Amino acid sequence: MEGYTGSPDDLTLAHRDSSARLERASAATWAQREADQAALLAPGATLALGAGDRLRPEEPDEYRSCFERDRDRILHSNAFRRLAGKTQVFVFPEDHMRTRLTHALEVAQVAVGIARPLGLNVALVEAIALGHDCGHGPGGHASEEALDPYLVDGFDHATWGADVSLAPLNLCAETLDGIRNHSWSRPAPTTPEGEVVSWADRIAYVCHDFEDAVSAGVVEVDDLPTIVGERCGTRRGQQLGAFINAMIATVAATGVIGMDAGHAEALAAFRAFDYERIYLRAASRDQAGRVIDMLRALVEHYAAHPELIDEQPGEPLERAVAYVAGMTDRFACRSAVTLLAWPEDRLPTGIDR
Repeated sequence: MEGYTGSPDDLTLAHRDSSARLERASAATWAQREADQAALLAPGATLALGAGDRLRPEEPDEYRSCFERDRDRILHSNAFRRLAGKTQVFVFPEDHMRTRLTHALEVAQVAVGIARPLGLNVALVEAIALGHDCGHGPGGHASEEALDPYLVDGFDHATWGADVSLAPLNLCAETLDGIRNHSWSRPAPTTPEGEVVSWADRIAYVCHDFEDAVSAGVVEVDDLPTIVGERCGTRRGQQLGAFINAMIATVAATGVIGMDAGHAEALAAFRAFDYERIYLRAASRDQAGRVIDMLRALVEHYAAHPELIDEQPGEPLERAVAYVAGMTDRFACRSAVTLLAWPEDRLPTGIDR
């Protein structure tokens, strides 16, 4: 199908019976929208100005703000697409279980749900949320421990994502700051949008990782701490709604990007439960050990044979770390078997109950 010819001026339409029309058809340029955004956003929200504060100067886009461009660049990047093949919690997830990609999408939904009613810059929130985990290696958080010894400053997925994985995109300083500092162990982001994403990340993963663990038979709904069930419910939708609404109410009342003590206590208990019963259980530690051994062997092999990696600037060891960090789970396992004759019984496996 090549579309249908319609009026006026013999335009091509997608549907034969297309009747949708705009009474005042016009396209607002970014310059026009920029003039209005200060009145539309809350005082203290981050304004998008011109082409944005970028390492390499650019000309403004005709229709998109600088943060909308950042969001689009991240969405179309290789680093973002590879998240579909990277572990969230369970290696080689079964149908409907989260990957790093679906986690990033859920973080974006939670963050926008908080930011929009508060009058924050939604495009910046989306850009930070979609990009926040692009620095993760294969095999989940175990990849950080695997790659850490090879870098002078260690391997942190947050800083690696901003400074290495997404560096070619020439993103705005505010976007990179939010990605670099989304982890609670890092300095606070410099924008309220970045702080919202920090909260949204934690809210999203404690809820959906529990749901996946229940689906996998690792825990049961009845195992949930009483404080969580009483204050936030036992289903993911209830929990997300409770935490999102708590943040909106807190920020609206105080102007501080935070959460009231009651819900924050429930969130902390929820996270502690996930760590004890899901992330640090014996089967998870065994999988982490397998990931660490395999990734370190790959790094050392590529560092010794830099000709196997596309020519890139940098020392062989740093190039090897960058190459391995960018791998999906399956590509890492396949490379270990192909290049290192890695024993299959030492590979990471699927869910181990």
